Amino acid sequence: MQPSSPDSRSDLAQCGLLLRGGSRTFFAASLLLPRSMREPASALYAFCRLADDAVDLGEDGPGALDGLRNRLACIYEGRPLPVAADRALADVVARFSIPRALPEALLQGFEWDAAGRRYETLEDLLDYAARVAGTVGAMMSVLMGGRVPEVVARACDMGVAMQLTNIARDVGEDARSGRIYLPLAWLREAGIDPHAWLRAPEYSASLGTVVQRLLDVADCLYERAGSGIARLPLAYRPGMHAARIVYAEIGRAVERQGLDSVSSRATVSGQRKVWLAGRAVIEAGLPQGSSAGAPLAATRFLVEAVAASPAPAAMARRSLTEHVEWLIELFTRLEQHERHQHLQRQAGTG
Repeated sequence: MQPSSPDSRSDLAQCGLLLRGGSRTFFAASLLLPRSMREPASALYAFCRLADDAVDLGEDGPGALDGLRNRLACIYEGRPLPVAADRALADVVARFSIPRALPEALLQGFEWDAAGRRYETLEDLLDYAARVAGTVGAMMSVLMGGRVPEVVARACDMGVAMQLTNIARDVGEDARSGRIYLPLAWLREAGIDPHAWLRAPEYSASLGTVVQRLLDVADCLYERAGSGIARLPLAYRPGMHAARIVYAEIGRAVERQGLDSVSSRATVSGQRKVWLAGRAVIEAGLPQGSSAGAPLAATRFLVEAVAASPAPAAMARRSLTEHVEWLIELFTRLEQHERHQHLQRQAGTG
């Protein structure tokens, strides 16, 4: 399923550059995917990133959303705008039969952000996370041929878990932008008035209990996601497992700094990410737990959308030689990435 023209390859290359300069964690995990999957994943990321920026950084949120919906309509009609990310996504949508309901739900999540919506309960927050992140998990599952409801449900779990981790890590950063994503009911239960706190955000032990509750929910979802990853083709498991354990590690970093995600933003070092990626390769073939059951209520509509859509023609099986070549390429990339990180550290201390 390689792109069919030089223009397609050029568009995908531009998407790859956007990915490299954007999410470091997503980029690190993408290094563990075969090139045949890394390229369509970068197209997906590029459109999501540009859409998020258009809403988040633009002055006219509703206008930006209308423009994005028009762009999405053009993509699904096979006449994308002359933008690399749009052309690349149109190609990916056609080749992998991505249900339109998935990116449409993503844009609805962006609309909620633009409106400054807040979330009273965990269930309300999960509805939001399903749209801005569960959708991405579902689309990634489709790209990897995982269209079975159980696999899609677990991919949505992972996307939601990653979003909850982001929220737990970015409490202070969001507050300084006038946003609050923590469940308001949880804050009140901890003795915190959400509106008063937002006017003067600061860390307290009570706030830390709320952050920990959110991380605990994320950890449960990461655990559930494991059974879905185990059912993906072997070539795709290291990348997805790496994304899962690296994002879970962000939660551990928040915990190590005393759950204070107001005063500073927890990070995972490049060296630690490389180590975790290596661990992901080793663990990718191990059992990851039994079936986790029904999808979250918040993501059920995504699972049903995939189940109702026609699957593309079956992907060709990889030969043993191709698997060996891919593994050699994988370890070469990991070695180069670790060497680059080492040189950067040396330059920083020189």
